[in-house]
Amino acid sequence: MKSRTFAYMLALFHSSIVGLSFLFTKMAIAESNPLDTLAFRFTVSFVIILFLVAVKVIKVNYSWGSVKNLIPLSLLFPTFFFAFQTFGLKYSQSTDAGILSAVTPILTLVIAGYFLKEKTSLYQKLSIVLSVIGVIFIFVMKGSTIDFSDMLGMLLILLSCIATACYTTMTRSLAKDHTPGEMSFFMMGTGFVIFNVAALLTHLKQGSMAEFFTPWSSMEFISSILYLGILASLVTSLLSNTILSKIKASQMSVFANFSTVVTITAGALILNEKMTIYDILGSILIILGVIGTNYFSVKKEHSIKVNLEYNEGKM
Repeated sequence: MKSRTFAYMLALFHSSIVGLSFLFTKMAIAESNPLDTLAFRFTVSFVIILFLVAVKVIKVNYSWGSVKNLIPLSLLFPTFFFAFQTFGLKYSQSTDAGILSAVTPILTLVIAGYFLKEKTSLYQKLSIVLSVIGVIFIFVMKGSTIDFSDMLGMLLILLSCIATACYTTMTRSLAKDHTPGEMSFFMMGTGFVIFNVAALLTHLKQGSMAEFFTPWSSMEFISSILYLGILASLVTSLLSNTILSKIKASQMSVFANFSTVVTITAGALILNEKMTIYDILGSILIILGVIGTNYFSVKKEHSIKVNLEYNEGKM
C-alpha cells in the first residue's frame, strides 16, 4: 500500500512538471525552431544522465537482449512521440492537439488490456472517460472545435497519442527486467542522437549553421531549455519508469490529463491568463476521474485479497 501511495505522489509530481512544460516550450520556440529545441533539450538531458552514470549515481548494465528490447521503447518515446507531435502542431491547431491528446488514457486502457491483460473494473473505465470528458469540456467551452480540414495534423497528433500509449504499455512490461535508470539512459541517448543529427543536417542543408547556436544568447531560452531538458525530459522519464514498475499502465496514463489542470493553473498564476468557470468545472471532472481510476483499483485489489484470504482460511 505504501509503495502504491508513493507511486501516486510521483505521478502527481510528474503531471505537474508536464503541465508546466507547455509554458517553457512556448518560451523556447519563441527563440528557436521546434527541431533545434528538441536537439538542445535532449542534449541537456543526456549530458546530465551521462554524468550521473559516470559517478555511479545511476547504474546501467546492458546485454544484447536488453538493447533489442529498449530500442523500440526509445523509438516510441521520445522519438516518435515528439516527431509526430511537433509536425502535428505544424499542420494543425494546438486546440486540436489538446482535444485529441485527451484520449491517450483510453488508448492506453485498450492497448494495455490487450497486450498486458490488465483488467479494469467498470467504475475504473467510467472514471477514465470522466477525466477525458473533463479535458474535452474545457477546450470545447473555450470555443475550440476540431477542424477536419487539418486532417494531416490531426493524424500526426493521433499517432503521437498512440506512441505514448504504446510506450506506457511497453514500459510496464519491461519494468520487471530493467531499472528506471537503464530505460531512461537509453531513451535520453536515443533522443540526443536522433534530434541532434536531424537538426544539424537541416542546418547544413540550409546553410544556416550559425542560427543553430544563436538562441543561447537569450537567458529566457537557456532557462527554458534547462527546465525542459532536466525536469520535463530526464526527471519525467525516471519518474514514469519508476511509477510504471508499481502501478498499472491505465492508472498511470490517466494522470496525464491532470497536467491540463496544472497548465490552466500555471497560466492563471504566471501568465495572468483568465480562469473561467468552465476551467474549474472541467478540472473538477479531471480530478474526480484520476481519483476514481486509482481508488477503484485499490478497492478491487483489496476485495481480491480478502477473497483469497477467506478461501485459504476455509482450506
